[in-house]
Amino acid sequence: MLKLITPYKPILAMPGTRALFVVDFVARLPLTAKAMALTLHVVLDQGGSYAAAGLASMTMTIGMGVGSPLLGRMVDRRGLKPVLLLTGVSEATYWVTAPFLSYPVLLGTTFVLGGVLGVPVFSVIRQAVAARVPDSLRRQAFALDSMIVELVFMVGPALAIAAITSMHTATVTMAVIGVLTVGSVVTLWVLNPPIGHRADGAGDGAPPEKVPLSTWVRPAFVLVLATGMAANLVLAGTDISITALLRQQNAVSMAGVCIFAWCLLSLIGGFWHGSTERPWRLPVLMLLLGAGTIPVGFVGQFGWWWLALILLPAGFMCAPTLASTAEAVAAAVPASARGQAMGLQGSAMTLGGAIGAPLAGTVVDASSPPWAFATTGAIGVVLAAAMLGYQRFAGVGVERAAPVAVPTPAAAPVPAPRPVPVNAGAARDTEAAALEPAAC
Repeated sequence: MLKLITPYKPILAMPGTRALFVVDFVARLPLTAKAMALTLHVVLDQGGSYAAAGLASMTMTIGMGVGSPLLGRMVDRRGLKPVLLLTGVSEATYWVTAPFLSYPVLLGTTFVLGGVLGVPVFSVIRQAVAARVPDSLRRQAFALDSMIVELVFMVGPALAIAAITSMHTATVTMAVIGVLTVGSVVTLWVLNPPIGHRADGAGDGAPPEKVPLSTWVRPAFVLVLATGMAANLVLAGTDISITALLRQQNAVSMAGVCIFAWCLLSLIGGFWHGSTERPWRLPVLMLLLGAGTIPVGFVGQFGWWWLALILLPAGFMCAPTLASTAEAVAAAVPASARGQAMGLQGSAMTLGGAIGAPLAGTVVDASSPPWAFATTGAIGVVLAAAMLGYQRFAGVGVERAAPVAVPTPAAAPVPAPRPVPVNAGAARDTEAAALEPAAC
């Protein structure tokens, strides 16, 4: 056990990293409860249908997907504090007013204030981790981050459901989410972690060099985003399929046990990923996640305990795959474009979650739950195979991608190019992803 913990000690010993990971947990907690609180507010407080609640939740998700790269670009250009100020005020306004808005007005404010201008906690934290931790420890750092995401998604939605059902209203919970969100913004403001070009020694007043998209948006990077999307698609589809399969068996009450086992193995997998000396590459992790999901429904139809057991191999791959995706994105782009890149990753994860849940539901309605597992898992396998094929036939792995040429001022020395290590693999939130879907 001590040997497994050893790789994480240098990270936690670095000045400011322990505080960063504590903020990581606290700031993400209200985020994971947002979709659940909004859904139950529409159903309980407004007397709306679940279809209307789903539309409101989807509106927030789409807004976050649109806003994530825009806010990431703003972080790159203006720094962290202006973004925190803008999004903090927007979200505080949203959660204070949302309980009193009619449904049509709620949809509009949900998209703008709750979605597009929502606090980009996931991307900001991952930028801070990438900026603060040296390349040699980045895999372990993102593994810790993914494990924290798993814990948050195990706690946040459950707390929201318990509070709302006990009080028979979502109003108080929505207010608490607003307070916690403002608290997380203030904490991030005080901590003010170095991000992007400022982490490389540039002062706050030094404008970052503009890096053309064409220098880092390359096929390898696009495949990384597609893999992240596929991972969240698989996780979102698995969430829905578990419930559908257990409902078919009249054992919905055991869903918590099955999902807990799934999440527990994900935590263990994340711990292994950060501590092993020979981590698996991102496409291999994605391939195993997809392949492990395909047979889940066919085995799980024999009983809930079979389902809990067959979920374990796929669960073990969840956190390593998500961590590896974040590591790959951070390493594949220059520091001055990292915010936008992390924003694009968030949008890709959001898209995956938005596709995965309705896709699995459609397959369940048209066929049966086992085929829903198989369908989403097969999509993950196909995209992982595409990434492996690209690495093979391009003659270079993603982890050996050509270095990104970052323009430098004439007076400054031009640093020697170095290979970009994206190997190894570094948590539906994403913002994930992706809110709920990342809870594997």
